[in-house]
Amino acid sequence: MSHVTPIFTDLVRVETRLYNAVGARLRAEQGLGLGQFEFLEIIDRVPGCRVLDIVGEVAITVGAVSKAVDRLVAAGWCERVAHPQDRRSSVLRLTPEGKKQLAASRPIVESELASLTAAIPPGELTRIAATLATLRATLEAGSHGQPG
Repeated sequence: MSHVTPIFTDLVRVETRLYNAVGARLRAEQGLGLGQFEFLEIIDRVPGCRVLDIVGEVAITVGAVSKAVDRLVAAGWCERVAHPQDRRSSVLRLTPEGKKQLAASRPIVESELASLTAAIPPGELTRIAATLATLRATLEAGSHGQPG
């Protein structure tokens, strides 16, 4: 077994447990899934956000993103608006209710993540963050892990 394999296993298990814990609290307090929160965050942050922008960021299929966006639209949290230069495409925008939901959810996510990582010294978290950012940038630059 490679020396990297146990690191990979730990990374996946940590991500899963953090995701599940944060998602459970967010769902209990806001009725919002963590995946929905992530999409709302991206739509809010990316000017002129389209489905393909979300696909590029989260590395899942266009179909999966489109269905998830449909659910956000059905919930009244975002809307699809015709793209001004390309009528075949839509721009995603948060509705006032979506902005309200996102604003109420951000402190819950931050609080739960802070609580779950409280045992890790801040300097260690900073080093982990830098290492993960480098690994992510390397993978994204090489288009590794994009849906097929």
